[in-house]
Amino acid sequence: MALAIALLLIVVLAVGFHVASPWWITPIASNWSRMDDTLAITLVITGVLFIAINLFVVAALWRYRHREGHRAAYEPHNKRLEWWLVGITTAGVAALLAPGLFVYADYVRPPPNALRMEVLGQQWQWRFRFPGPGGKLGTTDVRYITDDNPFGMNPADPNGRDNYLIDTPELHLPLNRPIQVLARSRDVLHDFYVPPFRARMNMVPGMVTTFWFTPTKAGRYDILCAQLCGIGHSNMRGVVVVEDEAAFTRWLARQTTFEQSLQAKVQATPAAAGGSAQALADQGKALAQAKGCVACHSVNGNPGVGPTWKDLYGSTQTMADGTTAVADEAYLRAFIRDPKARVVKGFAPIMPNFNLSEQELSALIAYIKAQGGPAPASAAKP
Repeated sequence: MALAIALLLIVVLAVGFHVASPWWITPIASNWSRMDDTLAITLVITGVLFIAINLFVVAALWRYRHREGHRAAYEPHNKRLEWWLVGITTAGVAALLAPGLFVYADYVRPPPNALRMEVLGQQWQWRFRFPGPGGKLGTTDVRYITDDNPFGMNPADPNGRDNYLIDTPELHLPLNRPIQVLARSRDVLHDFYVPPFRARMNMVPGMVTTFWFTPTKAGRYDILCAQLCGIGHSNMRGVVVVEDEAAFTRWLARQTTFEQSLQAKVQATPAAAGGSAQALADQGKALAQAKGCVACHSVNGNPGVGPTWKDLYGSTQTMADGTTAVADEAYLRAFIRDPKARVVKGFAPIMPNFNLSEQELSALIAYIKAQGGPAPASAAKP
């Protein structure tokens, strides 16, 4: 009887908590009323089933409790009951799945006036691309992917020349305008997820996935990766800023186009593009945060997944094979380009290859150098 009473209390408290819960969905990007309706249908069906099963158990415990002179009757089959269970289960599963199929069909079929944008995921960073004044996204291909062309933009496609390329984890979107997201991954499985929007999509290497939503409330919201993508997964974060159309247009106009990036790479040298040593180090700090380096490397001396950057530059590092190397610029360049070529003793060879341009590589090394350390005295020695 104690068990029956406990189950009855669980049902009452669970239903009461759900009704009085403060954690209700918020309409921040809720053009998806049908999605919310699907969620409500799921909660109702599973809730009714939860209550029915527990009340059935309570009734069974009460009716068939132990009493003197009563014995249980063994009944191996009851076809009528089995058919009822099969029918109810089938109807319940259909009621759960059918609405989702129609909702998902709308989820991946954007309206004609949707603004198209591309999200590119890579361990552990976000990049974004918008069409330029021509209104079209240029074609891409893995054959064109380089350190200086991470999107794999086709240089021969005139539609891509005016595309805006955002190489930072901050994304701006216009308010009350449908947004179609084209999602790609350069390495492993990722998932572009903005929790308040209640919209997400897996990013599968080798294919383009798509979905759409309409932001309906201005503000700043976190971008998360919702698929475990490696040791820096928790640091693969970004920010989406929802603002009015005019502010979004001004922000977009300040971004670099593919044409401008091509011209800059032809004309600039790492030193000229970086400016002063401090400006280069500041750029490297922003890069370390955007690329997820700070998830594994500290700058305060605390141990992490990788060696700390505090006093690293110019220090002597011992490798797993017993050799040593001075952490000068040449060593850092080679290590960042190919982190598994030489493994530092005491650390696992888990650092991924980062596709950095020469400018980015120079900035990152400048930031590491700014963390202090003895002046490099010699090259690698056995």
